[in-house]
Amino acid sequence: MRVEVFFGSAGLTAGDATGRVVVVIDVLRASTTIATALANGARAVIPLESSDEVVTRAKAFDRSEVKLAGERQMRPIAGFDLGNSPREFTPETVEGKTVLLSTTNGTAAIAAAQGPRDVVIASYVNFSAVLTMLRTALRGGTDIAIVCAGREKQFSLEDAACAGRYVHHVTRRLSDVVLNDAALAGMLIDRRYSDNLLRLFSASAHGRALSEAGYGDDLADCAAIDSYPVIPIYQDRQITKLGPERAR
Repeated sequence: MRVEVFFGSAGLTAGDATGRVVVVIDVLRASTTIATALANGARAVIPLESSDEVVTRAKAFDRSEVKLAGERQMRPIAGFDLGNSPREFTPETVEGKTVLLSTTNGTAAIAAAQGPRDVVIASYVNFSAVLTMLRTALRGGTDIAIVCAGREKQFSLEDAACAGRYVHHVTRRLSDVVLNDAALAGMLIDRRYSDNLLRLFSASAHGRALSEAGYGDDLADCAAIDSYPVIPIYQDRQITKLGPERAR
């Protein structure tokens, strides 16, 4: 069994994902926002790589059925209903809606996985729920690939730390798991910061940039471990919540 981490989706090849459970992590903020939206009643989140795709896809829906959401360089996209702040995705706003989402890093990373068994969207806010799924998969002999969205497809400290937390816990009491170097590095970063996620975010370039841009309050939401115990599964080009109606 193998658990591998990839720092940035640019380094992910088709063979890295084929037949595996692929975990996409974008702590600040797409993964957190997706979990929040689904936990608060969104029917589905459809990740799209560009704002133009969002506008085009919206034409297939009645306007009352969808919310257009996304950001570029942290800022909300002009004319959209929502940005990428998890605080915007309240039950009053998203319940029963399909969210069309485009972000700088996260949605591109989701699209990068080719041929996986499953794609799950993970962060700190849904850590234990996703971990349960991953442990079941690994114990059943399915390899795991954890893709850190990063910043501009490059390494980001917060995504690496979150990946390391998943690696550490999913492999506990399992002796026959092979890890790549990035998985080992992620565990070292997670060990350094542990549960002090606000310190992690203040040390990361993206965390500091969000604070400077006026989104410091989002960091506390992204650091709220297990606040949204949902398992977002990407299949058929949309993300829905794993549950009785969508059992694995």
